[in-house]
Amino acid sequence: MSTGIAGIRAELRRGADPDKARDLQWFFKTGPGEYGEGDIFLGVCVPAVRRLAGKYRDLPLDEAVALLLSPIHEERLLALCILVGQYENGDERLRGRIYRLYLENVCRINNWDLVDGSAPHIVGRHLERRSRAPLYRLAKARSLWKRRIAIMATFHFLRQGDFRDLFALADLLLNDREDLIHKAVGWMIREVGNRNPGAAEAFLKGRCQRMPRTMLRYSIEKFPEEKRRRYLLGDT
Repeated sequence: MSTGIAGIRAELRRGADPDKARDLQWFFKTGPGEYGEGDIFLGVCVPAVRRLAGKYRDLPLDEAVALLLSPIHEERLLALCILVGQYENGDERLRGRIYRLYLENVCRINNWDLVDGSAPHIVGRHLERRSRAPLYRLAKARSLWKRRIAIMATFHFLRQGDFRDLFALADLLLNDREDLIHKAVGWMIREVGNRNPGAAEAFLKGRCQRMPRTMLRYSIEKFPEEKRRRYLLGDT
């Protein structure tokens, strides 16, 4: 179903809330010099965006890309929700097109919610049985968001019990300067620990004292209190 881009944008704006928009612009750090500088919010809640994504699940790819190129955050989020759904339900040809379009327009996937809700489902899933080399190129990029896409894509692999690339990328990003990368890496290590505590602890051994504090705290968040305390004190 498609009423055209103008109609979709009009539907989004009917759910706009100026007060919520102001809150979101603060929450997603859109001020000068912040990671989301210049991003524009309408103040549409995520469930409403997801409902629209369901309504327009068959939106042509060129129209989805047009939404992805928008300066409006919720329009980019809507585009990514649609693309994730189309990737999950598409054949190999469509999946290949979506994966390529994703990487061609990666500069528009430029906040953590956009990355986290799409990278595992498109990039990670696409590379499950393919070379993971694109992730290592992304992990070495200057763009914070490309680096976050690299580590968040591994969420798909770890759900399959495959931690190898996650740990290799975590090593590459161990000394990253950005707090949002520290949080993402720590989150993924914590998820490994939820499934295989021994694998998570083996990775942390010898690295925990070199990790940024935020990365370590996220990694050990679910550990028993005494063990968490010892990691934080460096007594491991």
